[in-house]
Amino acid sequence: MSRAAGAGPSARDVARGVLGRVERDGAFAGRALAAALDRARALSPEDRALVTELVYGVLRRRARIDRALDAYARSGTAALEPAVRIALRVAAYQILFLDRIPDYAAVSDAVEACKSAGGRGVAGFANALLRRLGREGEPPLPDAAAAPAAYLEAAIGFPGWLARLALDELPAADALAFGEATVLPAPVTLRANTVRISRDDLLARLAGERPGAALAASAVAPDAVVARRFDAPAATAAWRDGLCAVQDVGAQVVAELCGAAPGERILDACAGNGGKTAHLLALAGDRAQVDALDVAPAKLEEARRTLARLGLRGARLEAADLTRPLADPTPRYHRVLLDAPCSGLGVLRRHPEALLRRTSAELVALAAQQRAMLAAVAPAVLPGGLLAYAVCTFERQECDEVVAAFLRDHPRFTREPASAAGGRVPWAALTDGSGAVRTWPQRDDADAFFAVRLRARGTE
Repeated sequence: MSRAAGAGPSARDVARGVLGRVERDGAFAGRALAAALDRARALSPEDRALVTELVYGVLRRRARIDRALDAYARSGTAALEPAVRIALRVAAYQILFLDRIPDYAAVSDAVEACKSAGGRGVAGFANALLRRLGREGEPPLPDAAAAPAAYLEAAIGFPGWLARLALDELPAADALAFGEATVLPAPVTLRANTVRISRDDLLARLAGERPGAALAASAVAPDAVVARRFDAPAATAAWRDGLCAVQDVGAQVVAELCGAAPGERILDACAGNGGKTAHLLALAGDRAQVDALDVAPAKLEEARRTLARLGLRGARLEAADLTRPLADPTPRYHRVLLDAPCSGLGVLRRHPEALLRRTSAELVALAAQQRAMLAAVAPAVLPGGLLAYAVCTFERQECDEVVAAFLRDHPRFTREPASAAGGRVPWAALTDGSGAVRTWPQRDDADAFFAVRLRARGTE
């Protein structure tokens, strides 16, 4: 249905614009979406939710959508103008995955968008293609049990290298379950700021503010609230009052594995936007000193705002490039947390655009960078101190092999069982055969993290 002259952009217009920025400019989907929604303030809450659904749905399902469209396009769709391809994908996603939207509405809107982008001929092509897709559906998918790699490629949208890697690293059933979890919407996960409120009290506050939300206490992260049907957490009074922060369950488990105690000096070596810095301070009752380093000054400014909102005072923020040795390598930290930059294969449900950009060739370079960063921070750990290493991925080059190489090169460190962290986390349920902690979206409603504790010997 056409819009009245002078009307603002529709939800589908906004979604196509965001997808264009992701494809054309290499933008991060989350940032591009947030910026677009901020500009499109006239959209209703329902339309804003539709924009989010379309953007993330198309990115998560792009390979499967393209497979379905190409099955009915004689020459495929790769040679079409990007704006036309995006319009077709948005419509195909609605046809294949959004039962609540009538096919005719998705088709009509896409035809108008294609007419604007490519003229009447392209619009006619889009109309015929999408109507056939609506009538006949997508081609049959490979059988997951008989051909798991083919299924991961066709149904999940993993590139071939990632499908093979997942099956090399995991039992087939686990690889398939992980793949299925990556194409489902991730929940909003909040952490109770325990210097101000308990998780139970936060749950009660949020339930009162958002009675339509589905709220649950995480089974593995003791301060985590997993929320669905819960958008715009920053619009809640609980957020404004500094009672909570957005932080994935897996990231919370990593901070718990590192731990913190009053009076300690702690290094958060890749602090990012300050989520783990704030968590470490909360674990210590804001009575520890956390030095938060990151290479990106903009992230540190965001961290500064986060800490101020949460009322936490025990952090010192500083820009630093940890691919180089620390300016002062003197042993001075009781604990160091290195949540290192990685391939991000464990956060695909939150950052599906990575499926389109990441390559297997990058894994070797990333592992080398992680080893360099571990080597940079290791000298700053006090005798008897702890170094916690974590990455949001699951493959061995960045996980087990990085840790093994570090221990070979730094004999003053030994691996320590996760259970030594104590606390309220069920470590046994999260620990793999090597003793490393792993979280999974399909099991823990968490991003896929790998983490280990490395203990420095008590004497030099």
